[in-house]
Amino acid sequence: MQVRSLFLLLVLMLVAATTEAGKSKKEKAKKDGSKCEDWRWGPCVPNSKDCGLGYREGACKDETKKLKCKIPCNWKKKFGADCKYKFESWGGCSAQTGLKTRSGILKKALYNAQCEETVYVTKPCSSKIKSKSKGQFPPLMS
Repeated sequence: MQVRSLFLLLVLMLVAATTEAGKSKKEKAKKDGSKCEDWRWGPCVPNSKDCGLGYREGACKDETKKLKCKIPCNWKKKFGADCKYKFESWGGCSAQTGLKTRSGILKKALYNAQCEETVYVTKPCSSKIKSKSKGQFPPLMS
């Protein structure tokens, strides 16, 4: 009889845990007490310097929230970390400027960020001449 009671208790605990894990993200988000659905999020502000861990503030009507965020330290600050772009291949090197250029088309704007539809980036041309003979051995003498 005790084994049956223990087994029944175990099954009930398992069902309860499964039900909690199966709730949608919206149901879990409502636990914070906010009924507001039109949140406006600001940019990610790093805790120190200009990259790394930080926070972003959000506002909806008279409510405010802070979320943790992260700005990668190698990110192009010009575009902002919330604007994601699909970039083309690098163009040829300009002899006049010594730079090569490529463009990126907006793929996704996170947290209602104001992003440019198309961006252009440049970088200095490589001064190194790549050798294709790497890994080849000299011909054998017979």
